Amino acid sequence: MTDEKLESLIGNILRTGVMASAVVVAVAGGLYLIQHYAEPVHYGTFQMENSNLRTLHGIVAGASRLRSDATIQLGLLLLIATPIARVALDAIGFYLERDRLYVGVSLTVLAVLIFSLMHSA
Repeated sequence: MTDEKLESLIGNILRTGVMASAVVVAVAGGLYLIQHYAEPVHYGTFQMENSNLRTLHGIVAGASRLRSDATIQLGLLLLIATPIARVALDAIGFYLERDRLYVGVSLTVLAVLIFSLMHSA
């Protein structure tokens, strides 16, 4: 794989991930507004999201039932996954080019990204 092909593939993945995320969030956001437009809003109290929207399993399960709030969360997860996929693809590309230093750097960055996602508040 040449550098140009790798850069083109990475660019396509980034574009596709961002566009897919935007479409999912926009459609689900529109559905959410249609479903909840008449509900009164209480700005005096803060209401957190449902607890099932804090886990990957809960988000996927809710989105599979076409719940608009879970589908919005799924779109945001797609947006977060896009740069992670890019770093993983970088590591694969560097491996194919036999560039051990950058494979190590890419895998370290990937590990930090995954660790930060798994252990965030």
